[in-house]
Amino acid sequence: MNTVDARPCRTVAVALTGASGMPYGLRLVETLLAGGCRVWLLYSQVAQIVARQEMDLALPGRPAEVEALLGGRFGAAPGQLRVFGREEWFAPPASGSNPPDAMVVCPCTMGSLASIAAGLAGNLIERAADVAIKEGRKLILVPRETPFSVLHLENMLRLARMGVVILPANPGFYHRPQSVEQLVDFVVARILDQLGVAHTLMPRWGEDEV
Repeated sequence: MNTVDARPCRTVAVALTGASGMPYGLRLVETLLAGGCRVWLLYSQVAQIVARQEMDLALPGRPAEVEALLGGRFGAAPGQLRVFGREEWFAPPASGSNPPDAMVVCPCTMGSLASIAAGLAGNLIERAADVAIKEGRKLILVPRETPFSVLHLENMLRLARMGVVILPANPGFYHRPQSVEQLVDFVVARILDQLGVAHTLMPRWGEDEV
């Protein structure tokens, strides 16, 4: 596989919301940790339901327990993965004085997308996204919805004009995937490319697999 030249890994906030597509978000966390990045994980209550429905994964309600569960599952180094609660207002991503270098909401519900577009901050996910926008940090939203309504599209356009990356969870098929995991990796690879994080998830277009 080919490796992407990239800037050194840094701190990335990953938010899991209640849209379908939890395998994308957790695979992203796994690959970021494997790449040496520090990950700040945020998750909604509905994300816990979706994780159980789609992956038979019981995400605990206590952030410290999620940190231990996923840190062990993905082989995180001590301190590499930090998990914050929905109303943990003293968490680093809640303030522009200590924002992550980038933030990804994956999967992203239309409700979360609308709240971010409107500048709302009713929970830590929305506040962290608001901070990312105001501080000029890269913000990537990975919506998983179909079809999109006019309202959804208008909210996406509004965010795109602010510099937010709208990266729908739309896997391609030109690499001839043989498994669901390869479809997931297609989308995760596109996210990692946007973050400038090196990966070997799939061959590049026009280059032979090695």
